[in-house]
Amino acid sequence: MSMVVIGIDPHKSSHTAVAVDEAGRKLAQHTVPATPDGLLRLHTWAATCHPQPRWAVEDGRGIAGRLVRTLIGHGATVVWVPPKLMAKTRASARTRGKSDPIDALAIARAALREPDLPTAHLDQPALELRLLSDRREHLVGRRTAAINQLRWHLHDLDPALDPGKASLTGPRRLSRLTAALTALPAGVRRDLALDLTAEITAFGAQIARLEQQLSRQVTALAPSLLAIVGISVVTAAKIVGETAGIARFRSASAFAMHAGTAPIPVWSGNRAQYRLNRGGNRQLNTCVHRVAISQLAHHQPARDYRARWMRRRPHTSAKASLRALKRHLTNAIYRALLTDHQHQLQAAT
Repeated sequence: MSMVVIGIDPHKSSHTAVAVDEAGRKLAQHTVPATPDGLLRLHTWAATCHPQPRWAVEDGRGIAGRLVRTLIGHGATVVWVPPKLMAKTRASARTRGKSDPIDALAIARAALREPDLPTAHLDQPALELRLLSDRREHLVGRRTAAINQLRWHLHDLDPALDPGKASLTGPRRLSRLTAALTALPAGVRRDLALDLTAEITAFGAQIARLEQQLSRQVTALAPSLLAIVGISVVTAAKIVGETAGIARFRSASAFAMHAGTAPIPVWSGNRAQYRLNRGGNRQLNTCVHRVAISQLAHHQPARDYRARWMRRRPHTSAKASLRALKRHLTNAIYRALLTDHQHQLQAAT
């Protein structure tokens, strides 16, 4: 029996699926509501197309997470299709325009053209870390916005109250600032400054609790990753959460492509040249970038690696050497994640 791929364009209220054969010809399409009953109907419809189809879902985990978990729970094989890959496939098709069925068809055909796309699987610890990391980042952003507003008020009330370059996140500093503001004459601006100070204090307490929770979970899940110089608990949690299971990558090169650190060849002739990879998971790429900058500042082996790389390529730029270091670090992160994964398997058995 020939292979059938079902591409899904997920949305908040509905999911549109298109089935194609191994040549990319459209066989059928179906739209269901994004409800438990709709997902059950989708699975029943898929069985009429093929007993064991291969599922391809556009990589939008905020929308498609429950869908993918349901499919995997029914024993389906699911791959994530990056939105850029889907868009390129849609642009190369003979059908013009954009709609849910057109997008779902492009997703299915993209999965056919790229057989090595990462396979989705259930990884509850990684999901929890990603949710905790996202919540922490949201709170940090809100705290930063509150601090910026507070400093404008402090400048108007009394410039001496603004600590300048010093941080306004420490509990002691915030406590002293609250006492100083309380001593000022009553007024709307002073009251707003006190409200903002209380908000910043509350955000700080929530962020601290989340970081403690992240520390407990990451220390148990990824000790080898934490052993890499420049990787903190927060960075390790982000890496594990965005990786969503290192076993789904067939090699370090596949992981580097997912992280956006694999160089892109851009030459025609005898001189090999590469450019920056602007694809991949940008959150994961940011983590690798932070680790690279940290190691260049505090880790001599990283500085030695960059120096050796530049000696062998005297006509390259400092940015190119940083990209090479990020690619090198991606290999180290891949090996550490794989080691931690193997330890988890051994502990489970």
